[in-house]
Amino acid sequence: MIRFQHIAKSVVMAAIAVLVCASFSAAEQGGKYWTPADGQPVPHKAGHARQHVAKPTTATATRKQSAFARMEDSAAAKKREHHLILQVNTNDPAAMNLALNNATNVAQYYKDAGEKVKIEVVTFGPGLHMLREDTSPVKTRIEEMALSTPEVSFKACGNTQEKMQKAESKDIPIVRQAEVVKSGVVRVMELQEMGWTYVKP
Repeated sequence: MIRFQHIAKSVVMAAIAVLVCASFSAAEQGGKYWTPADGQPVPHKAGHARQHVAKPTTATATRKQSAFARMEDSAAAKKREHHLILQVNTNDPAAMNLALNNATNVAQYYKDAGEKVKIEVVTFGPGLHMLREDTSPVKTRIEEMALSTPEVSFKACGNTQEKMQKAESKDIPIVRQAEVVKSGVVRVMELQEMGWTYVKP
């Protein structure tokens, strides 16, 4: 009797093992498994947990790069610096004031636009009187602009200064807001070669 019970128990255990193996096999093949509660197949949840994430295509990545490039170009354009040369070569107060008006207006324009600008007023020949300490009719205005409009600088021709010193037999003082360069004409040429815009008022 005991031997019979032992055999029966072994048979039952073997049957349970077969059912468990069958359940796992079904789960691997069909994405379902058997629950011991009601014997109904239940979707294999592990399969649903995995989701396919689409990788960006080359075309999409290229479009994004192009958009960023356009943004960078736009920002660079806003930050770029403008350059202007204003030439004065006549001893005419009206021409000198016109050059200062142009410089002030251009500087204010780019300030309002949020962009940078550099302006050089280059004088030579009779125009050097604009920057002479003893004869400049616009000296006071130049002093004021040096404080209010630092974007504007002034260059005096050294060659002209030397000729005036010889002709007048005295030193020719230049206003402290200006810088003496060897040649006013050469200065204009060099700035133009660097891409500066040239204007003669």
